[in-house]
Amino acid sequence: MSLSDRRTLLAGMAAAALVAGCGFAPAYGPGGAAEGLRGQIAVDDPGTKAEFALVERLENRLGRAGAAPYRLSYRVETDTDRLGITSKQETTRYNLTGRLSYQLRNLDGDVLGSGEITGFTAYSATGSTLATLTAERDAEDRLMVILADKLVSRLLVTASDWRS
Repeated sequence: MSLSDRRTLLAGMAAAALVAGCGFAPAYGPGGAAEGLRGQIAVDDPGTKAEFALVERLENRLGRAGAAPYRLSYRVETDTDRLGITSKQETTRYNLTGRLSYQLRNLDGDVLGSGEITGFTAYSATGSTLATLTAERDAEDRLMVILADKLVSRLLVTASDWRS
């Protein structure tokens, strides 16, 4: 075994020891906070294209739920700001920010958790009209993925607080 192989092995063993010593447990693993959570949260139906992208990502991460013990309600707001502006006052870049307000309820309607999540992305407007429209739609889809992923992370981290 060469010296660089030994160093890699020792670094890997040290990292494993640190992770084991810090109390790390996989969220979906046995005894983890999110164990058995997949398919247990029903998400409100989307009303817009952006909400459809959000719900699609949430269901992809959490599993599609039928008769679930939890219900997730949400409200999405987006804003577009001009970033790159030329000397002729033409915008070349836009910043898209999003705010996701949510409430997680049980079957009795009791609020188990709520909050607000923010995210942002940007897109270029230097191409043709069609290219700019395509970039704008792609940015909106990316923003919904960002918001959904942040929400899932928050639900996983707090699952031990609200799960019965």
